[in-house]
Amino acid sequence: PSKFSVNISILVVVVVIFLLVLHHNFLGLSDFLKQELSDSNPLGLQPIDFIPAAPQRLADEGNENEISVVIAASEERLGGAIAAMNSIYHNTRSNVVFHVVTLNDTVDHLRLWLSKTALKNVKYQILDFDPRVLEGKVQVDPQKADTLKPLNFARFYLPSLVPHAEKVIYVDDDVIVQDDILELYNTPLKPGHAAAFSDDCDSTTNKVAVRGAGNQYNYIGFLDYKKETIRKLAMKANTCSFNPGVFVANLTEWKLQNITQQLEKWMALNVAEELYSRTLAGSITTPPLLIVFYKQHSSIDPMWNVRHLGSSAGKRYSPQFVKAAKLLHWNGHFKPWGRTASYAEVWEKWYIPDPTGKFSLIRRRSEAYEAK
Repeated sequence: PSKFSVNISILVVVVVIFLLVLHHNFLGLSDFLKQELSDSNPLGLQPIDFIPAAPQRLADEGNENEISVVIAASEERLGGAIAAMNSIYHNTRSNVVFHVVTLNDTVDHLRLWLSKTALKNVKYQILDFDPRVLEGKVQVDPQKADTLKPLNFARFYLPSLVPHAEKVIYVDDDVIVQDDILELYNTPLKPGHAAAFSDDCDSTTNKVAVRGAGNQYNYIGFLDYKKETIRKLAMKANTCSFNPGVFVANLTEWKLQNITQQLEKWMALNVAEELYSRTLAGSITTPPLLIVFYKQHSSIDPMWNVRHLGSSAGKRYSPQFVKAAKLLHWNGHFKPWGRTASYAEVWEKWYIPDPTGKFSLIRRRSEAYEAK
C-alpha cells in the first residue's frame, strides 16, 4: 500500500477516536445537566438522599414499573409514617418507591429509623419541604402558631416533589394498607381528571356532624357560603365532599391544568377574605382542594379509604369489616399512637419501634397528657 493510503487510514482512525471521545463527553455533559436540572428546584423541595438500594435511576423518566408513593413525615408523627410505609411495603410485590416529605430537622431521625430497622431495603427518597413556599398563603394565628403544620400542604406540590412521575399515590401518615397498593395505583382516572378521591357520601363512610353547624361530608361543612366569593362559584352547598388523605394523581393533567397554582390562588384569597368555614376548626387543606376539584375528579374504591377511625375512641366498624378494608385511615383526633384509639392493635402490628427511642417517649408523654 502507498504512503497516501496509509495516511488516509490513520486519519480515519483518528477522526473515529475523536468522535467517540466527543460523543462520550457530550453524554456526560447531558447527564450532568439533567442532574443539575432535577436537583434545582425553586420551591426548595430538594432530594436529600437515596439509600444504596435505590440509586439515582429514580431521576430517570419513564420507569413504568415504578409506583411512586408520596407521604409526609413530621417529627411528632414519624412513627405513623413508618407504620404506613411498612404496611404498604409488605403487602405488595410491586416496585414501590417512597417519596418521604419532611422538614429539615427531621431528616436525620427519619434516615436512621429507615436504615437501622426492617425497612432498610425499601426504596425511598427523602425530600426537604421548605415552609417558606406558604408565605402569604396561610393565615397564621399568633395564639395558635403551633397548629399550622406546613407538611399538610405537601400534597399541593406533587409535581415538584416527584417531577418525573406521571402518576403518584398520596397517603397521609395515619393510614395502614392491608392490600396490594398496585390496585389503588391502577384506579382509572377519567380523561381530563387530575386526581381520584374517595367521596364522603360513599357507602362505607358514616356521616359525621360537626358541632351542629354543617357536616363533614358536604361542601357547606368546609366553605363559608355567607361570603360572596364562595357564592359566585355556584357550587351547591350539599355537594358531597371528598377526603384528601388518600388519592391518586395524574401529574400530566395536574401540570396541564396548573392545579398547584389554582390551589395557591384559593389559599391566598382565603387569607384576604376568610372563605373557609370555621365549623371544622382549622381544616385549611381540604377547602382549596374541594374548590379546584369540584365535579372534576374521579373516584377511588371506598374500601381504599375506610376512614374516621380516629374520630372517636369507640368502635366504629365491625372487626370483619376492618379486616376486609384495603386501607384504614385514622383521620380525627384519636391517632393509633399516643391516644386511646380504636383498632390500635391493627396499627401496632405494622409499627416498627424507633431505634432512637424518641418516638416512644413522645407517645408516653402524650398518653400521660391525655390521662390528665
